[in-house]
Amino acid sequence: MHDLPAIEEVIAGARQALKNSGNPQWQDGQPTTATIINDITHHLSWALIVDNQLAGVASLQPSPEESFENISQGEWANSTDPYLVIHRLAIGDQYRGHQLSSFLLSNLVTVGQMKGVSNFRLGTHQKNAAMQAAAKKFGFKYRGKVKVHDGCDPNRYAFELNLDPHKFPMKAGVKNNFMGPLVK
Repeated sequence: MHDLPAIEEVIAGARQALKNSGNPQWQDGQPTTATIINDITHHLSWALIVDNQLAGVASLQPSPEESFENISQGEWANSTDPYLVIHRLAIGDQYRGHQLSSFLLSNLVTVGQMKGVSNFRLGTHQKNAAMQAAAKKFGFKYRGKVKVHDGCDPNRYAFELNLDPHKFPMKAGVKNNFMGPLVK
């Protein structure tokens, strides 16, 4: 919980960057402090640390995720296996533009694989070109549209990454030195 002020600062900076780019995502006050605290206390929040500073955050949520159960104008490539949803990915102001979103996505997928999950989903606003580019660069495929809880515009582009668990096995106990849960 001692990282909460730094997390809120990263989220506030990302919210402002979205606003400056004409993106209504997060302009309804989401994610709230209560949401962030919930992520931390339920071990869903992950931090990217650069030079001992909080550079980015994201949430890795288990399925089923209500917002991702109903997809329109497309379909999930894998609708049967468990999946993890990447939510609330944000990079701090001074770290934007250094490809850290891709690095954070990579670490989140590694964490998922360590948990035995090989399917990942994320949603982002149609005006969030930076997140769409990071997702595509990392191998996520556009699958259609989903609706999330957002008072300004609930419509999101839905992306999915399906790894072959036999081709990319991850053994439990592999230590990741770059990132860790915020709960200590």
